[in-house]
Amino acid sequence: MILGVGIDVAEIDRFARSLERTPELAGRLFVDAELWLPSGERRGTASLAARFAAKEALAKALGAPPGLRWTDAEVVSAEDGRPRLEVRGTVAAAAERLGVRSWHLSLSHDAGVASAVVIAEG
Repeated sequence: MILGVGIDVAEIDRFARSLERTPELAGRLFVDAELWLPSGERRGTASLAARFAAKEALAKALGAPPGLRWTDAEVVSAEDGRPRLEVRGTVAAAAERLGVRSWHLSLSHDAGVASAVVIAEG
């Protein structure tokens, strides 16, 4: 059963300016593993913007409860390359209260916009 759906978009250039203006922002939004590609290269801004949109969409799918920490939700790549969510701490607690057992995630970026859709399933 679907318990929640969230969608979010992020303007990539605006997101890049925010990261430049506030260097510590990346550490507040992402865990270290999200900042790097498997090859060891720094992840691009479009990809980070999509991951930020995923965290916003996840919060919406949970009903936007107060107290969620951005780093308690992590976008990881499955072995087949598909993105998936790993949750812990504040996000895992909110999901447990709602009865969420699994997540579905889709990311995209094109024409200067990054987007994400999250479905919470119970």
